[in-house]
Amino acid sequence: MNRLERLISIVMILLQKNTVSASAFANMFNVSKRTILRDMDMLGLANIPIYAIHGVHGGYAIMDTYKLDKRLLTQADLENVLTALSGLEQLLVSKEVELTIKKIQSMLSSTSRKGVIQLSFYDWEGRSDTHSILNVCQQAIAQNNLLSFDYLDRNGVATKRTVEPYFLHFSEQSWYLKGYCLERQAYRTFKLSRTEQCRLEKGRFSPREDSASNLEPKNYYSKLVDIQVLITLRIREQLIERYGRKCIDASNPERLIASIGVPQDREGFQFLAGFGSDIKIIEPLSYVEQYKAFLAAMLEAY
Repeated sequence: MNRLERLISIVMILLQKNTVSASAFANMFNVSKRTILRDMDMLGLANIPIYAIHGVHGGYAIMDTYKLDKRLLTQADLENVLTALSGLEQLLVSKEVELTIKKIQSMLSSTSRKGVIQLSFYDWEGRSDTHSILNVCQQAIAQNNLLSFDYLDRNGVATKRTVEPYFLHFSEQSWYLKGYCLERQAYRTFKLSRTEQCRLEKGRFSPREDSASNLEPKNYYSKLVDIQVLITLRIREQLIERYGRKCIDASNPERLIASIGVPQDREGFQFLAGFGSDIKIIEPLSYVEQYKAFLAAMLEAY
């Protein structure tokens, strides 16, 4: 951490806490106490209202009037931003995200209610692997670096790719990289879980003028087919969360029928199979037959 980063961190910490000793700061940043004293002098010269408190429980503090300075965002705005960032933090933990969260926290009043909304995600072990790839991708995007990696497509075909990376997209449960593939001479979307040996190249690129129009966000699922299914009460709430209450036919409470859109391919069949015997496809018949064939192939594996 360079001096500028340390000075910013000191201000953010003092905005959150009442008093912090020079020794505590020294241990926190792994520097000498004398270095911290020089940092405080520098902050004073920058008109940051930090003052020293002498005594056993002394240290440094920042004036309350500075903490309560008027801002463009209200307390409610700040709390909403913090809630959104906290959700992102659970998907992607990076130094930049953590630093931003600390900045927002320092701007909140000490009387502000925190944690009104709490978000939780599955703590998948594979997420830590994805984080390392994401960090490389973020660095490449920020610096306009070419990015190389080994890619395995959904059919198991392995290729080596060099890409001009433009942005990352999180959809459903997966991260995707969008960029211009030099091997294919076209814009492509890559699922990060299918990449290996992701590395920065020395070469840099100038962003293409047509990149924005060619990299519009999209849904990564196949075309949806409307089907009717007979369901049990156990999965009613799961379908409502995904498709809304309108998907349930409430005219006959003894026979729950739902109308939902599902791809007519392996992904769609795997989704339905996850409900086990709590779901039965009624129509269309063409979908029923293909789904039965999918289940029969599963049974053959045992």
